[in-house]
Amino acid sequence: MGDPIHLKDEGNKLFQAGDIEHAIECYTKAIKACQDKKVLAVIYRNRSACFLKKENYANAASDASKAIDVDAADIKALFRRCQALEKLGKLDMAFKDVQRCATIEPKNKTFLETLRRLGAEIQAKLKTTFSTDSRVQNMFDILLDEEMDKDKREKAANNLIVLSREDAGAERIFQNNGVPLLLNMIETGKQEMVLAAVRTLSGMCTGHKARAMAIIQMVGVDKMCSIMAVDNEEVALATCNLFQCINDSLTGGDKREYGKEEALVLDASKDLKTILLALVEMVGSKKVSGHGRDQALNLLSKNVPRTVKKGRDNSRALFTIDHGLKKILKVCGQVSELPDQLPMTENTQLIASVLLTKLYDDLSCDPERNNFRDICDEYVKSKIDPNDMDRTIHAINVISGLLQGPFDVGNALVGRQGIMEMMVALCGSEREVDQMVAVEALIHSSSKMSRASFIITNGVSLLKDIYKKTKNEKIKIRSLVGLCKLGSAGGDDYSLRQFAEGSTEKLAKQCRKWLCNPKIDTKTRKWAIEGLAYLTNDADVKDDFVEDETALKAMFELSKSTDKTIIYSVACTLVNCTNCYEKKDIIPELVQLAKFSKQHVPEQHPKDKKDFIDQRVKKLLKAGITSALAVMVKADSSILTDQTKEMLSRVFLALTDDPKDRGTIVAQGGGKALIPLALEGTEVGKTKASHAIARIAAISNPEIAFPGERVYEVVRPLVGLLHTDKDGIQNYEALRSLTNLAGFSEKLRMKIVKEKALNDIENYMFEDHDQIRQAATECMCNLISCKEVQERFLADGNDRLKLLVLLCGEDDDNLQIAAAGALAMLTAAHKKISTKITVVTTQWLEILQRLCLHTNPHVQHRALVIIYNMLDSDDSELSKKLIESEVLEILSVIGKAEDNPKRQQAIDAARTCLVKAMDLGLIKPFASPS
Repeated sequence: MGDPIHLKDEGNKLFQAGDIEHAIECYTKAIKACQDKKVLAVIYRNRSACFLKKENYANAASDASKAIDVDAADIKALFRRCQALEKLGKLDMAFKDVQRCATIEPKNKTFLETLRRLGAEIQAKLKTTFSTDSRVQNMFDILLDEEMDKDKREKAANNLIVLSREDAGAERIFQNNGVPLLLNMIETGKQEMVLAAVRTLSGMCTGHKARAMAIIQMVGVDKMCSIMAVDNEEVALATCNLFQCINDSLTGGDKREYGKEEALVLDASKDLKTILLALVEMVGSKKVSGHGRDQALNLLSKNVPRTVKKGRDNSRALFTIDHGLKKILKVCGQVSELPDQLPMTENTQLIASVLLTKLYDDLSCDPERNNFRDICDEYVKSKIDPNDMDRTIHAINVISGLLQGPFDVGNALVGRQGIMEMMVALCGSEREVDQMVAVEALIHSSSKMSRASFIITNGVSLLKDIYKKTKNEKIKIRSLVGLCKLGSAGGDDYSLRQFAEGSTEKLAKQCRKWLCNPKIDTKTRKWAIEGLAYLTNDADVKDDFVEDETALKAMFELSKSTDKTIIYSVACTLVNCTNCYEKKDIIPELVQLAKFSKQHVPEQHPKDKKDFIDQRVKKLLKAGITSALAVMVKADSSILTDQTKEMLSRVFLALTDDPKDRGTIVAQGGGKALIPLALEGTEVGKTKASHAIARIAAISNPEIAFPGERVYEVVRPLVGLLHTDKDGIQNYEALRSLTNLAGFSEKLRMKIVKEKALNDIENYMFEDHDQIRQAATECMCNLISCKEVQERFLADGNDRLKLLVLLCGEDDDNLQIAAAGALAMLTAAHKKISTKITVVTTQWLEILQRLCLHTNPHVQHRALVIIYNMLDSDDSELSKKLIESEVLEILSVIGKAEDNPKRQQAIDAARTCLVKAMDLGLIKPFASPS
């Protein structure tokens, strides 16, 4: 274990040398080995000082307390605990500690000054607290006074919301009868008052379990649901946020220590169950508005499924399925054209389908999945009635909803005897609404190749017949989309065309015509994009589509509309146009083998080659694709599924391929839009978005590309690209972008270090690939001004410094510039480094001489700066060795050269070195004989 006294002394030496991490390690070992209470108290006191240096104030206070337990008059421990408590915001406790210090040493100026300062801070805090009470009351008086000026009421509402977001302010509102007063504001029914009250309640519930539970009891879950149920999008969204804040606080968002009573007093399970039941009831209630229903579905979608699938508890999903699955299916089955339907927005049914997918994916075993399927099957069967067509098309619409959600469940229902035949029969109905629902169901059910081939055999002629005969544009466009989907069943395989040559182009032309017609409603034009999403698998179609700038702009405008269900179709279309879908590597030998065995071999369309793709990307950028993507990224999280995010990330990556286009993408908000895509979604999607960010960050001004605090958010995704499981090009682009960021500000350099990127960057400096090694060295060069990075090179027992010196000896100019630049900064910052260079490798002098004679002025200048730093290192032996070598001759030749603008920096550096050598008395100025 080791001698505790020796370990303590070693820790003291390391602390004085500034090596805090290793000092903590020594003290920790000493604590484990020590049996003497007095010595143990000293070690705890010393480790407390280390934690203060590391800004780990909780541990600093804890260690100081352990020292005080042994000796209550330990003045050093008392003052260290005072410093730690002050940083933790516990001013009254800090004041007591420094008061004891001042009692023990009444003439100590530091103690007296701290005592005076803390006293003043405590008085100011008390004053603020008491004045807050009167301010809270004053705000409520203004808000509830109907004769008060509107501007004053708005200002009071905003102040109240801001105050509620601070813990102390929220507590003052709560203690001053705030909740009943907020309910009075809600009862006025005025939108601005309701919003202010709900947002204030959200602030009060955030991160405070006890207060959130009290507010649930005082306001009531039913009351909150009734507020969310109103037909006002802003109010519904604010109430949804209130529910989310409550849920977060009750399920782990509150990090306070409540003590032994917590399990007894703060059991939130009953409240959570009440909220879940209330939200499930809202889903199927006619009294709830479309916006309220959307938010209820969103809350269920976000909070019911497990966030981590490894967790075993999926009881919330099972509870929701038992009590609410039929209600969700009821939403999916609504047909807006029929009377007596639930109020809904354009997005409601898609949000319901997404929720069904999440619930089904959260199930962990076959019996649970079978139960889900059985409920769906039973519900659909109960609605099918040959004598009541309204009930029957409700059932068919439910199947459409399932096909857009958990496809396997919907597909199994379609496979039931008679369902597909019923769809085909409904297509021939005289009622237009029957035709419309049936055609939509056929479209959704033909997602699988086998199902598509069945419909090609049985339904194509029927769809064509409907398309030709119907005068209803809504049905006409849906039947066209059905034909589009069937026509693209072969994907991008040129040899698997379902229809005759030219047929898909005709279908696409009609889709574009509808898309560009502003007289047709948004919901119907959405289907035109749906058709193009299928047809753009064909290279001829996508080439024609990007040529039609009017159609592109019409699609981008639609993507910005309130109907966000359109986003998936737009994303699919853009993925097809940019060819950024996942492609399997084609192995020539396997192709030959497949041909020999007469197997099908996919064929690439001539217009799917890189030149054509690049031209399409240029045209999309010209039409304003970036601003459309930026709007789509901001869509509601339930609509913007992980799959959709991945597709948007793929499109962004394709757009950033040409460096010349990256400035346009930044100017139209592409940089900001990429950040959320890089942080959330599928692993593939996050990687693609991070790669696109890396491409932009490598050559752009970070403050322009990612304005404000966003620039710090891009560091983590970029560091993620350094992992060894990523492609070489991703590693390279990430290193280049981090190099650019590291050269920008100290704060960014610190962020890169905090994200633990240094180990990966160092590993890539050993890489065989020249470009990756160069990029890693350049990145390290820009990070070298960081104190933490310098300490890694100062530390013994590693080859970091040796690697830098050896990289200076490589034949690549750019690599030498980076490595020599890093050495120049290191030797300037730490004189020890100069001596250490001579120890790590015997080739150091030869490498330095070669650098000094380099034809590249940038390399030469950096080498001469290193020479100067070595002469200035206070190591007389090193200085003498340099001057006795050929370095003096090299310096003389460079220094005597005539002034030359191209090499002036090197010439001036050589002259400075010679002057330094003279100052050290190593050389004498040449004097001519008199």
